[in-house]
Amino acid sequence: MRSVLITGASGGIGAAVARRFADAGDVVAVHYAANRSGAETTLASLAGDGHVLVSGDLGDPAGAAGIVQSAVEQLGALDVLVCNAAVAPNPDNRHVIGETSYEDWTAAFRSMVDVNLLGAANLAWAVATHLIERQAPGAIVNVGSRGAFRGEPEFPAYAASKAGLHALGQSLAVALAPHGISVTSVAPGFVATERQVDKLTGDSGDALRAQSPFGRVGTPEEIAAAVFWLASPEAAWSSGAILDANGASYLRS
Repeated sequence: MRSVLITGASGGIGAAVARRFADAGDVVAVHYAANRSGAETTLASLAGDGHVLVSGDLGDPAGAAGIVQSAVEQLGALDVLVCNAAVAPNPDNRHVIGETSYEDWTAAFRSMVDVNLLGAANLAWAVATHLIERQAPGAIVNVGSRGAFRGEPEFPAYAASKAGLHALGQSLAVALAPHGISVTSVAPGFVATERQVDKLTGDSGDALRAQSPFGRVGTPEEIAAAVFWLASPEAAWSSGAILDANGASYLRS
């Protein structure tokens, strides 16, 4: 049995990841920033006992450290960190260069980089330090994005933050391997989460499904399965890898 901290687990991919670990007998710290009711719903859906809630703002360095401290205090230790929380693209933070004010441009970059990259970096420092002090092996899995490779012209800050997250993971994989800590990333394509329901209707939904030769989009459970494997001891030799999970909708060399 492992102790697992999953950020951004109020719904979508994070909730599916939490359920996948709980189904395997692990105990989970379900993190949320603002959506407590969603996190409580995730918590109630988990198999087994001993799961806990933790809250905190990943955009604040003190908040990130507090999230790890709270998880350790409630679970007794941590073995796995899944960095899933992110400021995701939405109509309110669209920032196309040439169309966006400088104020909105800088605000988009600040919010996305603070949470998606710096927040993950601060969590990784805290969890890795905890594991090293325990002299225990462990795993860190970052949830990145296909957009880091193909680009996101309407949300360049999102793509940049996720590309940085992938690079961070590879740097930490080298630094933490001597301590028995693996670091990997998964790069999902479009995933049918609750917040994407509107996009999957009508012509926009048909276009999204047509991106993959499978003729559909991904599910949270498929991403959760990839995260679960990357966090397993069997995947330790894949440390440093970035696993594409996009249904062959974008292929990179």
